[in-house]
Amino acid sequence: MNKDITLRVAFFFGMIFLQVLLFSKMSIQGYVPFVYVLFILRFPIRYNKSLLVFISFLLGLSLDFFFNSGGVHAAASTFIAFMRPQALRFSFGRNYEYQSLKLTKVSQSSRIAYISILVFIHHFILFFLETFNFNFILFTLKSILFSSIYTIFICLLLINLFKNRKE
Repeated sequence: MNKDITLRVAFFFGMIFLQVLLFSKMSIQGYVPFVYVLFILRFPIRYNKSLLVFISFLLGLSLDFFFNSGGVHAAASTFIAFMRPQALRFSFGRNYEYQSLKLTKVSQSSRIAYISILVFIHHFILFFLETFNFNFILFTLKSILFSSIYTIFICLLLINLFKNRKE
């Protein structure tokens, strides 16, 4: 169990480190992938859901600290951690209920649906809280769409690159 906790803590800090130093610099036409949501997406189902919400808040808060963004990452991360069970149930059905789900072993369409749902929710909250003005609604919706597509693509790429070869 200590090895599992150590790996989770390393993944937590690794995602913060990669988001701040690498992914925030990978801008395409001004759209940045927020790949740190991968930590929330890949968090084990068997763990306490309240723990996930708290850790997601800390993840978002630490990114808000680095980006000086006033809490928008914390709000978006906390909300998708709260909504994660519904997205799991929608995407995977009964497999989720029996906690027999492994993200790398499910079908590609289910994986894409799960990641897309939570990434779009995250980006919707993030960008609307960031602009907080309905005069820029078209700009905000465009940012949500393109940044979400970019994030989903990078997340799927990372999941496929780093899945265990023995699976």
